[in-house]
Amino acid sequence: MVNNFYFGEGSDYAGVPTEYLTVNCSVEMTIYNPAKFFGMHVSFTPAGLFYYEITVATGQLKKYYQPRKSHHIVSLNLEGKRVPLYGAGPSLVVSDSHGGVPCRLEFDIRSLANVVGVLVRTKHRMHISCSLTVNSRNTEAIKFKENPCRYD
Repeated sequence: MVNNFYFGEGSDYAGVPTEYLTVNCSVEMTIYNPAKFFGMHVSFTPAGLFYYEITVATGQLKKYYQPRKSHHIVSLNLEGKRVPLYGAGPSLVVSDSHGGVPCRLEFDIRSLANVVGVLVRTKHRMHISCSLTVNSRNTEAIKFKENPCRYD
């Protein structure tokens, strides 16, 4: 869900005139542990919302323990205040007036499970990258109709 998505003109921290972007959005995910015999410790790298190669918002999820055969819903708040775009601003305005700004959400999920006490440990890491389109005039939840995410 995109709460705020504003772009405007101003100057960066060094006084250089540029376009800037302010973003505040939230992401809700469901994580499932299918294991029958053990729970897992789940942690995340900082998540980033990208406009091309520019990081326009970041957020961090807290690590937690997930019991066996359970679902867990996590919420992530992504925020970026007055992020300078340095020349990417005009294309941002054109993209938004034509139906939305292409963005990419990226983060890693790591899990650690102790299968037999601490004798047997399993570690997994998954990189998630999702493409989405943000429209500054539409503040409704963005629902993924197809699977725009890549899992590596």
